[in-house]
Order: sequence, then structure tokens, then C-alpha cells
Amino acid sequence: MIPEDQKVKFAILGAGHIGKRHAEMVNRDPEAELVAMIDVRTMEECAAESYQVPFFKTVDELLASGIEFDVLNVCTPNGLHADQSLIGLENKKHVVVEKPMGLTKDQCEKVIFKSLQQSKHVFCVMQNRYSPPSEWIKDLVERKVLGDIFMVQLNCYWNRDERYYKAGGWKGTKDLDGGTLFTQFSHFIDIMYWLFGDIDNIQGKFADFTHKDSTAFEDSGFVSFDFINGGMGSINYSTSVADRNLESSMTIVGRNGSVKIGGQYMNEVEVCNIPGYEMPELAPTNPGNDYGAYKGSAANHHFVITNVIDTLKGRTSATTNALEGLKVVEIIERIYKVRNEQLNLQ
Repeated sequence: MIPEDQKVKFAILGAGHIGKRHAEMVNRDPEAELVAMIDVRTMEECAAESYQVPFFKTVDELLASGIEFDVLNVCTPNGLHADQSLIGLENKKHVVVEKPMGLTKDQCEKVIFKSLQQSKHVFCVMQNRYSPPSEWIKDLVERKVLGDIFMVQLNCYWNRDERYYKAGGWKGTKDLDGGTLFTQFSHFIDIMYWLFGDIDNIQGKFADFTHKDSTAFEDSGFVSFDFINGGMGSINYSTSVADRNLESSMTIVGRNGSVKIGGQYMNEVEVCNIPGYEMPELAPTNPGNDYGAYKGSAANHHFVITNVIDTLKGRTSATTNALEGLKVVEIIERIYKVRNEQLNLQ
């Protein structure tokens, strides 16, 4: 446990879009201190000069420098997350890892085993849990206001075109990206799992409409399943929407009423039809965007950093623990197993 009078020291691994977002949130928190950044590119190439901290090429270089730090934030391409989390844990550091925690259940299990072995925390970044609509629907479900859940439909329709999949980059590759559900939509699968639990009886239909030349995997799918706790659900997703994002929405049909949360990042309550229930006024949510500014889900990273600090100082527990991070990866892995079985039959 870190004493109350000490700042929590963070090192950021990966100085891209999200890594710099982590650095900004650390700098804004009075109980946190950014002590180093790490990237294979130079500080100038990353446009990270403004953070004014030592910059290293590798974690090994940072460790050899003697700079003390408590937490390693892993903000690199998906396929590197698990191995780099292990490096942090092996060196007795707590780890904050961006989604997904890994690309396989096996990778995630190794991270969890090492964290237990070293008695260190692994915080999985699933910042959509902090949005006002997410917190509201979580409370409704836990209090069983909707009654038995009959159906849940998750719709994720986004645009990811040549502006996003640039030649020579890691996005769209099998080993570093991993797939549309990992990179674009794992946040929403996490919300579904957080609310309703695990799934089985998975069936699916998949297609690659507009990304045959830019990615190594499908861009669209219809997936249906049963919830182990009761009810049935579906995930319908695509990154082939023309020009701009369309929506990320969740429709819930329960015995006592129905709810729909929509917007680009499930950031708006569009329908609340529950007889006898009065909808409270929720705090405003930042609107979503397609590629650029820190809006939508990315706007909640300050909650993640605060939760890390509060947990390490013994005030609370992790909002998204490593086991939950593993479960999201395992659900996606099982969906992709259905896809791969279909491809083998063709």
C-alpha cells in the first residue's frame, strides 16, 4: 500500500494517442506524478516534449536508469499488452493495461498468475463503466427494476476507413490488432458482461465488406447467444459505415419495462419505458467522435487514474479487475472461434 502522503508514480509505455491521454490525466491529478514515458519512437516523433519527463526506448532502459515508479501504464498495440504487463509485474510494478488485456485467454491467465505471485494489482482500462448512462443502467439492473431480462441487443456501427487503417501501421494486423471486436468494440462487450454476466450457445455470421485490402479480419458480424443468467442477446457490429460513426447502442427488454442507451459511445439514454419509474436527471456526457479529440469513452480516463490511486492507497478496490478483463477477452475469443469454424468450412 502506498502511504497517504506520497504521490503515486506512473511510467507510461506507449506515447501514442491513448498513452498521451494517460500522461495528461496523471499530470492533472494532485496525488499522481508522471516520472517517465517509453516508446520505440523518439520523443519528437511522438510529439511528447511537453510532458517534460525522461523518455526511453524500452522498459529495460527505464529500469536500468534507477528512476523509481509504482505503476506501469501499458498503452501500446493490442498484441503487446500481455507480454509488456508481465514485464511490469516481474519487476514488481502495478500495471494499468489498456483494452484488451491480451488477445487470448491464455495470455490473460499468465498475467493474472504473475500478479498474484508478485502481489501486484492489474487494472484493466474499461472507462465506459464510468459514464453516467452506464452507472445508471448498472444500478437499475442490480436493483432488478427491469425484472427478468428477456432480450439484450448491442448494436455497434462505426466508420473505420483509410483515414484509420494507414499502410505500414499496426491497426488491422492479425498479431498486433487482433480483430474488430478487440480494438473497436471490446468496451461495449465489457459493459454487457458487467451488466448481465457470461454467455453461451454462441452463433454468428460474419463478413468483410470494405476492408479486404486493409485488415486481416472481418469488419462486420451478427452474433447471437444466451445469457447464462437468463435471457438472450445479440451483438451486431460493423466498421463499414460510410464517412462517420453511426451508433453504439444497447436495447434491453425486461419483464417490467425496456431501456435503450444510444449515441456514438452509448452516451445517451434514448428510451426509458418502465411504468411507475421516474427517470433521474443524469450528469452530462461528452459526445462521441470518430477519430480525433478526446471525447466519448476516452473522456473518462481521469476516473481510471483516480481509481488506481485510491486502490493503491487502500481507499477502494479496482473498478475493472484482471479477471473481468480476462472474461471480455475470453468472450471475444469464443465468438472468433465460431467465425474461424465457419471459415474452415468454406
